Parts: sequence; structure tokens; C-alpha cells
Amino acid sequence: MKRWLFTHIDNSPLIVFRIVFGFLIAVEAFGAIFTGWIRRTMIEPQFTFNFIGFEFLQPLPGDGMYYYYALMGLAGLAVMVGYKYRWSMGLYTVMWSCVYLMQKSSYNNHYYLLMLLCLLMCILPAHRYYALDAAQQPEQRSISMPRWCLWLMIFQLWIVYTYASIAKWYPDWISTKVPENLMAARAHYFLIGDWLQQHWVHISITWIGILFDLLIIPALLWRRTRMLAFLLSIYFHIFNSIVFQIGIFPYLSLAFALFFFPAEKVNRWFLRKKPFYTANEVRIPKNASVGLSIAIVWFAIQIALPLRHWFIPGDVLWTEEGHRLSWRMMLRGRRGSTQFFIKDKTTEKREQIVMNDYLTKKQIRSVSTKPDMMWQFAQQLHRIYQEKGQDVAVYVESQVSINGKPYRQLIDPETDLASVPWLHLRTNPWVLKYEDTDANH
Repeated sequence: MKRWLFTHIDNSPLIVFRIVFGFLIAVEAFGAIFTGWIRRTMIEPQFTFNFIGFEFLQPLPGDGMYYYYALMGLAGLAVMVGYKYRWSMGLYTVMWSCVYLMQKSSYNNHYYLLMLLCLLMCILPAHRYYALDAAQQPEQRSISMPRWCLWLMIFQLWIVYTYASIAKWYPDWISTKVPENLMAARAHYFLIGDWLQQHWVHISITWIGILFDLLIIPALLWRRTRMLAFLLSIYFHIFNSIVFQIGIFPYLSLAFALFFFPAEKVNRWFLRKKPFYTANEVRIPKNASVGLSIAIVWFAIQIALPLRHWFIPGDVLWTEEGHRLSWRMMLRGRRGSTQFFIKDKTTEKREQIVMNDYLTKKQIRSVSTKPDMMWQFAQQLHRIYQEKGQDVAVYVESQVSINGKPYRQLIDPETDLASVPWLHLRTNPWVLKYEDTDANH
């Protein structure tokens, strides 16, 4: 196994991917500035909803986040041209990870994927050719890489796509209910809005979503189906880009194809002046066993995380426990009618909170349906009133609908959310079971 993993192969796919990857992450950073995403997500809100446990990560005051993202964009460009690659890639990785953990209102599985890819790119020798680092230090230049560099990326992608397919194997998706709801929200789209409402389109999205995610990696690996799989990938990801408007990620997904086509073709298509490596030398470094152990732990975590919701009581679609970091992409629609109430523990006076006074519209949509963000908002309200000299309890009355089904009570209205701890890796007792809510109606 070691000999196979540490046999050197041509590094053209990795070199070209680095250039595309650097360009795309720079676009992601600069785009967040110019599209107003930073203003809406980081500046306008009074506070952000961090991943629980990362409350110490807060947006910079004033215009600080604009400078923060500008620095990320510059780091992305440095990655693209291969300048101070390890430092540039490491800087982007740390900064992107901080932003990811800093807020959940704009949570997206693709943001998580980008964090993982940045971590992997930090260790890959992607700057050994066609890079400023290689030009400045010719002794570091190389036209080859160990085979594990290729399969590290392929196996990571296989995990992502396979879990994305498996997560769709549930009644609401297979019945086309979820795709129907997703497309109904896009009926206003120019030219394609009416077309997206056709039932046959919903059926196509249902089964293409399942089969594409399940089969795309094997199909790209097999020479006979590779070109067809790539053409289908172009259609699939361009469709997602137009319909779901998810930024750089469809194009990043297309760039992954570089790791599946023969290196000789990638070299001929994109790096004609680069010599093609054919020596197949085996170079096993002294720390090879340590590296393999780290890789095993990494992939064990990647395989285990999406399975954790099976070990947490309750339906993940209802409780949200185990939903994040699990490649559960566009699987459900949540709607909620939620009110927060505070009760002064001294006077017993109870009043309803006007959520618009504290939250943006986007934050309200999330807080109205997600238990963890309800709990966090309750903690914020308790802190705000405590600063005013009031000791208050915070209660929530929340009716939530999943995938257009009847509204059900999500939170125990008698629980003071400001006084209970958040329990990790299990459903909090104040989140009502779905079947229990039926008994209340």
C-alpha cells in the first residue's frame, strides 16, 4: 500500500486545480464584499449566531469585515499564482474557518466543504510548478507528486457525494415533495420560472439528484463513462448555479474533474510547456506511517460525522440535531410561526418580544424554525435584559412545518430557554418529539 501511495505521478492536475481554486476562493471573498453579503450578514445584525461553543469569534467592528474579506481575497490570488503558497493557503483556511464558525444564518454545506478543501490544499504540494514560489526557488520545482495527493481529493469527494445521495433516500424527497417546494419558490424566475413548475421537472430533479450524487465519482473514474459523466456534470452544476445561485461551488465542482482525467491529457490541454512525468519513482518518506495514520483519522471523522444523527433520538428533519456537517443538501423546507416572551422574575410581568427590534429578516427566518438558534436568541435576550438590571425568563411558542406538512409545536412553551444548558450530541428535552406534538392538536 505504501509503495502504491508514494509512487510519484505527474502533478499537472493538481497544478491546474490550484490555479482554478485560488481564483475561485478569491472570487468568493471579493464577491462577498461587492454583493452586499458582508453588510447583510456581518454588519447590519446586532449580533451573529455562532456555532455553539465558538461565541468568542465575533465580526470585527465598523468596516473591519470588509478589510478582513479583502485580505482573504488577496490570499486567494496569492494561492492562484503560487506566491508564498503555504502561508497564503494557511491564512485563507484560518480566516474562512473563523467566518464559517462565526455565523449560521447563511449556513451552507458548500461552506463546510470549502473549509475542508482549504485544509487539504494546505498540505498538498500544489506550488511546485507554474508558481512564483517555484520560480523563486528552482530547487523546489517538481513535475511530479505522490499518488496519495490525487486519491486524497477523490476519496474526500466520494464521501461528500455519496452521503448527499443517501440523505435523499427518504419519503419526502422520493415523492417529489421537496423538489416541488424548492421550485415553487423560484416560479418568478425569468424564462424558466414556469418550466420549473412542471411535474416532470420535479421527477427529474428527484432522481437525477439521487443517481448523480451516487454514481458521479465511479462514472468519472471509469474511462468508458468519464466523458459522459463530465458532460452530465456540466449540465447538473450549471443548472444548480442558475436555479439555486450558490456562488462559486458549481464551478469548483466542475474543476474537480481535473483529478479524474488522465494527467497526460490535463498536461496537454493546459500546461503544454511543462514536461510530462513518467518515471514512476517510489519515494517513501520517513514519516510516511504518521501521515497515513493522520489520513485514517481524518477520513474516519468524515465518515462518522454524517452518521451521528442515527444515534441521536428524534427525527433529524424535525430536531435538526446532526443536520449540519452531514452533506444533507437542500433536503427540507422549514417554515415557522414563533414568538418569544420574557417574564420578569421579580414583577412576574410577561411581554412579547418584537423580533424585528433585534434580528434581521434572514435571522428571523432561521430563529423561527431552528431549536439551536432559538436557544441562542433566548440567551442573548437574557443577557440584554440582565445588562438593564432585569432578571428575566425567556419562553418560546413555536409552530413549525416541515416540507409543507401541518404545523406542529416544536418547543416546550413552559421551558425557560435562558436557564437551560445546550446539550451536544443529543436532543434537548425541551424540543418536543414530532409524535408528541400530534397529541397536542
